[in-house]
Amino acid sequence: MPFYNYQVKLKTGKVSAGLIEAESMIAASNTLRKQGGYVVSLNEAAQNAESFLQKLMSFEVEFGPSAKDILNFTSQLAVMIKAGISIRAALEGIADQTESKKFRNILQAVKTDVESGKAFSDALARFPKIFSPLYINMIRASELSGSFAEMLQRIAEYLSQQIETRSQVRGAMIYPIIIGVMAVSTTVFLLTFVLPKFVVIFKGKEDLLPTPTKLILALSGAMCNYWYLFLAGAIAFVWALIWFIHTPTGIVVWDKLKLKLPIIRKLCRCLYISRCMHTMGELVNAGVPILDALKITADIAGNTFYKEMWLDVSDSVEQGKQISAPMTKGDLIPKSVIQMVHSGEESGKLAEVLTDISEHYQKELKNVIRTVTAMIEPLMIVMMGFVVGFIAMSIILPIFKLSSIVKG
Repeated sequence: MPFYNYQVKLKTGKVSAGLIEAESMIAASNTLRKQGGYVVSLNEAAQNAESFLQKLMSFEVEFGPSAKDILNFTSQLAVMIKAGISIRAALEGIADQTESKKFRNILQAVKTDVESGKAFSDALARFPKIFSPLYINMIRASELSGSFAEMLQRIAEYLSQQIETRSQVRGAMIYPIIIGVMAVSTTVFLLTFVLPKFVVIFKGKEDLLPTPTKLILALSGAMCNYWYLFLAGAIAFVWALIWFIHTPTGIVVWDKLKLKLPIIRKLCRCLYISRCMHTMGELVNAGVPILDALKITADIAGNTFYKEMWLDVSDSVEQGKQISAPMTKGDLIPKSVIQMVHSGEESGKLAEVLTDISEHYQKELKNVIRTVTAMIEPLMIVMMGFVVGFIAMSIILPIFKLSSIVKG
């Protein structure tokens, strides 16, 4: 969404100026009026007036702050607040050092809102795509409890762990992807560059060729003569697959597969349980109301079935039941975890128990990643060897057969 420069005259007579992000100028004007001010001027920020093409040509396209940008901002703000620097000065100092123009504008808008008397959490809530509900609710809880600097540090630790976990999972997938690309590339090379050279040798002797060789030669000929159809088909298949897994039905199917596929099932379950328990533990420990904590946990679950489970838990808690009760309905949460959550509720140490569960599954996730990687590597190599070996044997066997006929 674009940013707009504004000047607003407050009821006190003071004129406030700053940046606001909105879908349109009308939406920005309505937002400012709702805040109780008279709009003196409102115009689109200069950096947004440039066309996308101009930005592209000058290599200045902004994609928004990354998770690491948010982590760095939170860590710096925690240190500055702990050192006794005012939040206004801290925001101004961090904004000046931020490389991302978009994030700098957001921080300047947050600073302007804080200067006008808004709570820091309310200023952040204006940018829900940048600052998650978990982030905002933990900040809001710290404003009520007076532990602002400590909470910022805890949020930074939480973000750091989530980034590390995401990096570990992505790293585990890199090697299989590389092997898969190599297998496909090698197969295409053999079918389009190597096999066509043997067509001359086998010409006129098609009746003597074994069935696998005939099939391979037919596929090779089709790929050489109609390569554009194969290329278009591959692109269409990838596009259709990406489109499907972003539809409501596709999301459900993909989320179900992640919980059923033999190799990645355990990895995904460990990831979801660790993420959910860590998030909920942080929120409960921060003093966020349990119903809000459960709904936020559902939003960050990362899987449709886990999200539905946490929403069911929220509904049950709203009716006066315990958190652990509705968890027993399915098999998404192990019984041992449910028992620990139940004991945490009974003892009044739910936040500590959730943190312990999260730490356990974080360690388990690292072990599972190593195990899965160790399993996938030989499987991919065997598959690649099978494909290449099949093509090679399809060429070698008829050569031996033809040579034996010639000798006979």
